[in-house]
Amino acid sequence: MWDLSGARLDLWVVLSLHRPSLRYAELFRQLDLNKDGKVDISELRTALAARGLHQGGAEEIVLESDINQDGLLDFQEFSQYLQAHEKRLWFMFHSVDRNKDGRIDVGEIQHLFHKLGVAVTLEQASRILKSMDRDGTMTISWTEWRDHFLLNTFRNMEEIVLYWKHSHMFDIGEHLTVPDEFSEQERRSGLVWRQLVAGAVAGAVSRTGTAPLDRLKVFLQVHGSTARGINLWSGLRGMVREGGLTSLWRGNGINVLKIAPESAIKFMAYEQIKWLIRGSREGGSLRVQERFIAGSLAGATAQTIIYPMEVLKTRLTLRKTGQYSGMADCAKQILKTEGVRAFYRGYLPNTLGIIPYAGIDLAVYETLKNAWLQTYCVDSADPGVLVLLGCGTVSSTCGQLASYPLALIRTRMQAQATTEGKPKLSMMGQFKYIISQEGLPGLYRGITPNFLKVIPAVSISYVVYEHMKKILGVGY
Repeated sequence: MWDLSGARLDLWVVLSLHRPSLRYAELFRQLDLNKDGKVDISELRTALAARGLHQGGAEEIVLESDINQDGLLDFQEFSQYLQAHEKRLWFMFHSVDRNKDGRIDVGEIQHLFHKLGVAVTLEQASRILKSMDRDGTMTISWTEWRDHFLLNTFRNMEEIVLYWKHSHMFDIGEHLTVPDEFSEQERRSGLVWRQLVAGAVAGAVSRTGTAPLDRLKVFLQVHGSTARGINLWSGLRGMVREGGLTSLWRGNGINVLKIAPESAIKFMAYEQIKWLIRGSREGGSLRVQERFIAGSLAGATAQTIIYPMEVLKTRLTLRKTGQYSGMADCAKQILKTEGVRAFYRGYLPNTLGIIPYAGIDLAVYETLKNAWLQTYCVDSADPGVLVLLGCGTVSSTCGQLASYPLALIRTRMQAQATTEGKPKLSMMGQFKYIISQEGLPGLYRGITPNFLKVIPAVSISYVVYEHMKKILGVGY
């Protein structure tokens, strides 16, 4: 795929014969933490982590360069590995340098992405370039390229491009982050669906781990105004007293069950909506506001299809011991006593809530991530795991603050049949009733356990997601 001429190979041989070994020796000295003249996997992992690189690359480096297979690298083995790896990097550098001027500019980075079927804006390509540009020329020299990728284990340009554009998907319990754009190669290879499976499994484990807080939130949203003085601990104790410890996970089964279809529908809708928005703009990438529209519409589409499961989840979460024997019995009783329309009770506030949540969540996440990259990220186009987790947590919290009143009204409408002695109110009726009876704070009832679950949910989701990526062969 990449044109590598014999003349370039000859030049590489000349350069390799005159490469000073001092650079290799200094790097080896930095990696050899215990100063025993050998570098092991743990020392390599520490070095890669300190440079913001994937620690899994340590095994690949040892596997390729450990000639005597003792699990340790001496200086000779390490030097031979670096020389072979620099040769690969040399070929890759010149495959990107289209005008053969010895430097890579922003247009050449854009062309590289386009060649692999991934559209990037000039701003995105510039950010990638700046992460490697040490001399401020807005171009990348061979030396800058070599030093940047020296301890990365990439073997071809496809892997480098995927590394540049790769982003994490976190499911924090209420919404699944819409993934970035995928190339045709990624679609054909099945990467998209493996990534969605990894996200769904991570979401299932995350929701199960935080289910007690989720049930408490729903309980406070529906019954908080009638049960005065209730708080986190008294609410949890009351639920355990009524139905035992396992009652804390009521409604979690269907909550987990709906993750896979919801994420798959959302992704497919997102791809189609992006295509419609992009239209005839050849190679165009969506702007933030366009991603917001696409994400909101994709979320609304997924919610419309799986919404009956949301109603079942609320009813099962609030049920008393022995009220329903399971999901099927709950659905049968709702259908018999309330009719089909009951399965879409609260649909309007739910759909309206997607817009501020998706818009604010995405806008805040993109703004925080880009601000970090431009201010602090000088060694990589990837801000790192902790920064992504922090951006995701803050953006999700901002999104929830904006959309929470609508989520509360939705939950109350879904649960209306279980609330005896009260009329079934519309969305505006619920809003007026809450304001008149509980004031503005009533619109945020139950938000405390909702906030408490964000950090553990994101953390659990991330850890499981990373492990699933390794199992499914998604990670880079």
